[in-house]
Amino acid sequence: MHPIEHLRYVARTPGVPQEALVRETAGALMSFSNEPAGLVTTCRRLTARQPSSGPLLWLASRVLTATDPPAEIRACVQAMADDDTARLLARELPLDGTVSVLGWPDLVGGALRRRGDLRVLVVDVLGEGHQLVRRLSEQEGRVEEVAETGLGAAAASSDVVLVESAAVGPEGFWAVSGSRAAAAVAQAAGIPVWLVAGQGAVLPEALWRSLVQRVRGQQALEGVTEAWDAPEEVVPLALVDQVAGPEGLTSVAEAVAGADCPVAPELFAADG
Repeated sequence: MHPIEHLRYVARTPGVPQEALVRETAGALMSFSNEPAGLVTTCRRLTARQPSSGPLLWLASRVLTATDPPAEIRACVQAMADDDTARLLARELPLDGTVSVLGWPDLVGGALRRRGDLRVLVVDVLGEGHQLVRRLSEQEGRVEEVAETGLGAAAASSDVVLVESAAVGPEGFWAVSGSRAAAAVAQAAGIPVWLVAGQGAVLPEALWRSLVQRVRGQQALEGVTEAWDAPEEVVPLALVDQVAGPEGLTSVAEAVAGADCPVAPELFAADG
């Protein structure tokens, strides 16, 4: 595939796992790695078309600030491939416990497939929960689909509520709509809420604010004018007890402080 066609394909593909998105994006970036101006344009275009992806911003920022862009691209792809979040999360989940999830989160799904002793309550948000139920039903364990109207009851009936995000900032994170309600119900009931954030998801403040602005701008272009109509929402980190990431289960403060992404001003200079 021609690099420009590859670029268009990556920019327009929705709903792909973050590791695959970074890998495909890296292939497009490699074609421009020795053209500084072209590399900046390519990074801007890709991040604009996939605005809610923290790992994509992480990749673009690291590449644009690197002295050796091709080597940095390869390093980022390897870091995503080596992400151990799902395995470490599976190890931490309570034995014979009940967990609630929303939709079909990629890393959470990977962790649940490693465990056969859990009761999993899958809230069918955005019509994706049914697909996860079907996938997990192939494993041992009890998997139950819950309608969106039962979100609060599912959260209150769990030992742990898992919410996944591909973009985490100093005070909040983007997640599928309903995550804030689930986390709030769990917190009120004294049930731990774990935020699952894989490699590249935790961003420094400047990139986080740029991401939020871009996502809201994209939602406006799509005709979403009210927060309750949006497919994703910002959830306060104050509702989270711990963060499950590449280093295992950590405190929220440790996870936020561990952002390893430099800031490339040229990446979002046009945001305004």
